[in-house]
Amino acid sequence: MRNNNHSSVPTFRRAFLSPLGRVREGLPFLSLLGRAREGLLFLPLFLLLFLASCSSVDCPLNNTVYANYKLMGRVTTLTDPLTIWTNRNDGNDTILINQQVNTDSFTLPVSYARDRDTLFFRTNTTLDTVTIDKTNIPHFESVDCGMNYFHEVKGIHYTRNAIDSITIQNRDITYDTSKKHFYVYFKEYRY
Repeated sequence: MRNNNHSSVPTFRRAFLSPLGRVREGLPFLSLLGRAREGLLFLPLFLLLFLASCSSVDCPLNNTVYANYKLMGRVTTLTDPLTIWTNRNDGNDTILINQQVNTDSFTLPVSYARDRDTLFFRTNTTLDTVTIDKTNIPHFESVDCGMNYFHEVKGIHYTRNAIDSITIQNRDITYDTSKKHFYVYFKEYRY
């Protein structure tokens, strides 16, 4: 007479065998490997979902924020050589634009450490001082990019030797290089 318990064990094993084949007595880890192999079918789906959940942050190549200036009014192209410089924190000055001719627009960096930038505009022998009051706003995109600063222009003051006027067109200075921030009106006759 057969014992029903012994005859049902092989049937039970055959019904739930893993794709690796029969599980031998004393090697239970083979059944785990079989289940792991079945799980490999879900690995591409898991990787796809994992990669889709990650996002990449494109850090700017240059973390300096620039203000855009456009010449307007009767003098839309300045034929005189234009030199612009500023004072740095260490007391030395630095030239931002040197003897540029046929200027219709230009881009200048904005300091992130000071609440006021002072620029010196020289055309021929005429010198103007332009002071920009601003608020520095910390801007954080990701740990990979680090901290940067955007700016909100509060006001602008200038001398009127060669410059007739300067108007603020966009107070927010960010990475957006398409916006013009300042319109500069030079006097038609600059001596």
